[in-house]
Amino acid sequence: MKPSSLNSKPRPDKAIQWLLDGDPAIRWQTLRDLVGAPEPSVERERSKVAREGWGARLLARQDREGTWAGGLSSDGGLYSPKWTSTTYTMLLLRDFGLPASNRQARGACTLLLDRGLQGDGGINYGWRGRSETCITGMVLSILSCFEYEDGRLDTLADHLLEEQMSDGGWNCQRDYGATHSSLHTTISVLEGLRLYELRLGRRARAIQAAQRRGREFLLVHRLFRSHRTGEVIKPIFLSFSFPPRWHYDILRALDYFRAVNAQTDPRLAEAIEIVRSSKREDGRWPLQNRYKGKTYFELEQLGKPSRWNTLRARRVLRWWDRQTQG
Repeated sequence: MKPSSLNSKPRPDKAIQWLLDGDPAIRWQTLRDLVGAPEPSVERERSKVAREGWGARLLARQDREGTWAGGLSSDGGLYSPKWTSTTYTMLLLRDFGLPASNRQARGACTLLLDRGLQGDGGINYGWRGRSETCITGMVLSILSCFEYEDGRLDTLADHLLEEQMSDGGWNCQRDYGATHSSLHTTISVLEGLRLYELRLGRRARAIQAAQRRGREFLLVHRLFRSHRTGEVIKPIFLSFSFPPRWHYDILRALDYFRAVNAQTDPRLAEAIEIVRSSKREDGRWPLQNRYKGKTYFELEQLGKPSRWNTLRARRVLRWWDRQTQG
């Protein structure tokens, strides 16, 4: 060994530093998931989401009634227009990590629940009667994330358990004759059930069992392949978007598996390698896709390096490598 190597220092991780130079929503998650910073430091950075950057900009657009895009659609801005409505704005604030105690978010939770709960126990907006499974999963995730205490959340969870299909997943078109689950619907429901279990801690056994069956549905498809032919279901599933809105892709699915610390499974390996091979030479991942629609502002530029995709890819690969390499 050369004498100089004894005194050498680890090379700085430029990609990590680049993440830490980003918005508070990125910084606090980087500190928690990639740096392993002490909890007080993480929470101090997280508290800035409401005061600085993207989170503050979205909160500033909330109207006096507590909605976003109120008056711009027949449902009062609760679900439409996409992507400026209350539901989709609250999904972003959820992903940003806005603290659960935020009063503005709690007020919006009240509106989403009061005006969306249908007679069958699920959520929908704009008309009375039948609920919509994707929307129910998304709204349950929002209400649970912000620790909204209301017994009707149990009603939503029970409804989703009842809607689980025989193959283990969910499909918002089930009432219209669908016999096979949808990856889009399934990931939204899984995220909702995870946060319901994590934040509210109720019905743990049933909720965990439903999630295991849902994960198995994804695994049977290796996250993106037909279980019958092995062909790629949709090429867009291999392109990483943020925000994903209601759409599915393999990075979103893998981030869910990581979040629940699921046991690694060989059927995830191909998706993991797709994520790994998407890294640029500079150690960053690009924004590969963006869904069209109205927004208050763009978070990142299509085709350019994406802090969101880099953060999520790095923490997914860290989870996978730690479990598979011991």
